[in-house]
Amino acid sequence: MRYILPLLLLASPAVAADLATGDAIRAAISGNTVSGSMSASGAYGEFYAADGTIRAADYTGTWAVKGDKMCFTYGQDPENCWSVAITGSHVVWMSETGEEGHGSIKPGNPGGW
Repeated sequence: MRYILPLLLLASPAVAADLATGDAIRAAISGNTVSGSMSASGAYGEFYAADGTIRAADYTGTWAVKGDKMCFTYGQDPENCWSVAITGSHVVWMSETGEEGHGSIKPGNPGGW
């Protein structure tokens, strides 16, 4: 058990260091689709249009980069903002408590939404 704590402490700074800047988030996500899964809501696939709209198979919303976070609004729900770790085409959505979901970036709008 005494070896677990040092490993966790070493892992935490690496995650924080891997978080994308606002410019990097915008460059990777704008005009592309992300498909994956969120811990709270399950599978998703969303196209993030350059005009700030989100289009999916059966819903819409809006997105914006604020500081170094990506923020989402769906219908009347309050805005939610996430830090983002991006490695190649892989995205990890992070809250203050850790990973909340993940996905893969696909160029353009292959779903035709």
